Amino acid sequence: MISVTRDTFRLAQAFTISRGSRTEAQVLTVRVMRDGVTGWGECVPYARYGETLDSVMAEIEGLPEDISRQDLQDALPPGAARNAVDCALWDWKAKRDGVPVHLLAGLPAPKPVMTAYTLSLDTPENMRASAARNADRPLLKIKLGTPDDMARLEAVREGAPKARIIVDANEGWTAEVYGDLAPHLLRLGVEMVEQPLPAGADDLLSEIERPLPVCADESCHDRASLPGLAGKYDVVNVKLDKTGGLTEALALKADAEALGYGIMVGCMVGSSLAMAPAVLVAQGAGIVDLDGPLLLAEDREVPLRFEGSVLHPPAPELWG
Repeated sequence: MISVTRDTFRLAQAFTISRGSRTEAQVLTVRVMRDGVTGWGECVPYARYGETLDSVMAEIEGLPEDISRQDLQDALPPGAARNAVDCALWDWKAKRDGVPVHLLAGLPAPKPVMTAYTLSLDTPENMRASAARNADRPLLKIKLGTPDDMARLEAVREGAPKARIIVDANEGWTAEVYGDLAPHLLRLGVEMVEQPLPAGADDLLSEIERPLPVCADESCHDRASLPGLAGKYDVVNVKLDKTGGLTEALALKADAEALGYGIMVGCMVGSSLAMAPAVLVAQGAGIVDLDGPLLLAEDREVPLRFEGSVLHPPAPELWG
């Protein structure tokens, strides 16, 4: 049996990117119940990819009750629906067999990883204050994506003078804006810029100078995306809600590494259940951005454990 329910988690504070704000995370929880064993997974439907809670629920509810993880890869396209079911099937098999998912996947035991902490888009003054509150975190990710981002960059660097910084424009810049900002990104010690131009309108990245690494997020979903990234990007952001689950995420990571791309492992704003499978993908990644639970005011009953910005692998009671 496959069931799907809606869950809502309040955010600790409003979270804003260039496309809008939210005060809660609305997720779908999938449970696979077979042979007296239940596995579960979570997804976050994303409007940017044409997904809604209703549309993703319908995809999941249309699946055969006994579908295998292998058949699932062809039954659904990459996206949130396949992600939740894929992760639930991994968890179900691990619990049924009494074998951790990392062993089922042929991976070494996961170790703690250091995650970025995201500062949402706000006024320069508020972003400076937020940076100052989190100045002891090793890596800050700044949400940008407007034509007047220079003041925000300066403010964050003033608030956290020693932190490593990456920025995410969420497709919000033009080539001209990025070209103007790039020297200042370098001056302020920014280490990477994520998705500066809109997906589908990013060919200019192959024609303009890229003075710091550029990461593909909206432009990279699964392995089929890789040919279109050549000459434009240096890093790919692997997110389970884009790849359609752990199965494809591991395959995308391997193929991207083989092609010489750096690896970032990211997330939507979800609970610890959504992050847990991604911890396996995050092993050895250059940048880990799995701070979703740190942005929540409430979480799953058995949440992931954080020590500052250090994220520990999930307990078996949570997933895997």
